[in-house]
Amino acid sequence: MEKDPVCGMTVDPKRSAGSSVYGGKTYYFCSASCKSTFDRSPARFAK
Repeated sequence: MEKDPVCGMTVDPKRSAGSSVYGGKTYYFCSASCKSTFDRSPARFAK
């Protein structure tokens, strides 16, 4: 399980609404909205 960096929800990578790679790490999202928010400003959410 992974944590959606935007909303904090626990996400199963196999069932995620999408993923993005930033800084060599893959981030998984609970919804297309969270993915879109991350993609607009990844440095804000990447830890």
